[in-house]
Amino acid sequence: MVMDFTQAVTWAITLLGIFSSLVFGLVKLLLSQMEKRLGERFASQEKEIAKLAELERDFLRFQAELPLHYVHRQDYVRNQTVIEAKLDGLRDKLEVVQMKGAKQ
Repeated sequence: MVMDFTQAVTWAITLLGIFSSLVFGLVKLLLSQMEKRLGERFASQEKEIAKLAELERDFLRFQAELPLHYVHRQDYVRNQTVIEAKLDGLRDKLEVVQMKGAKQ
């Protein structure tokens, strides 16, 4: 059984078509899997970015509220000194009033 040239070419073209279809299908499958994995990675990165943005907002809110809840030691000492000076002044005035009252 001898094949003539046209049958050999037809078989070769058919085999080449099947092979190229198979390769094309495999490439398409690999690309779709790669695209799916990239999509999953981007989705997870977007979630992480959203978490980081929320964390940054919380930190900025904390920084804004910090002066309302925290007093520096130096400020506390200064305020305490002012209050004690006023109390000392009030005590001195009361002593003066008591001395004047005792003289009368």
